Amino acid sequence: MKTESIVKTAAGVGMVAASIGNAADSTAVSELIARIRSKDDAVRGPAWQGAGPVGAPAVGPLADVMSDPDFEIARSARRAIERIVRHAGRPGADTERKAVQEELVKLLKHSNVNVRRLAAWMLSEIGDDNAVAPMAELLADVEAREDARCALTRIPGDKATNALRKAIETAPEEFKFALADSLRARGEKVSGYPTRKLVPTKQTTVKAEG
Repeated sequence: MKTESIVKTAAGVGMVAASIGNAADSTAVSELIARIRSKDDAVRGPAWQGAGPVGAPAVGPLADVMSDPDFEIARSARRAIERIVRHAGRPGADTERKAVQEELVKLLKHSNVNVRRLAAWMLSEIGDDNAVAPMAELLADVEAREDARCALTRIPGDKATNALRKAIETAPEEFKFALADSLRARGEKVSGYPTRKLVPTKQTTVKAEG
């Protein structure tokens, strides 16, 4: 067999394998969503508990289910996402982690604020520098900015610190105190915005530390 034919054959096999893999992923996601939407606790419970291996393809569909009017169904969808994130964050699963991170970043713009908040917190568990900028954008979201701030505080590295520093320059005055707390938690010195818990509520000669 000629080299060109071998290459074409290998490419064809690869495409077929990828197609089969995508079909399998789609089937697994559809089955998971159907079970999560079940009214039966005995079906729904094991579904979210075993959602981890379904992985990144299920994150978006599960996020949409979080808007279900049935509280238990919406909560089960949230729990399933949490299981997927923690499964992807296990040692030696960096490819899975990156794939899940990519899906979580998309959710930072979801119409449901609860989804945006969850995405921020989940990124604080498995996110790397690539997640920082999208998370920082959420600091301008009044409904989710506190979650974004806390989540960014947990992300290691200079990029997250710089994002918080940049945010404090333009943030509303009342939010700057919280951002200052986050920066101090990361070892940064911030003046002018003392920790609210340390500000005296009664007249005193003790000065609040910056």
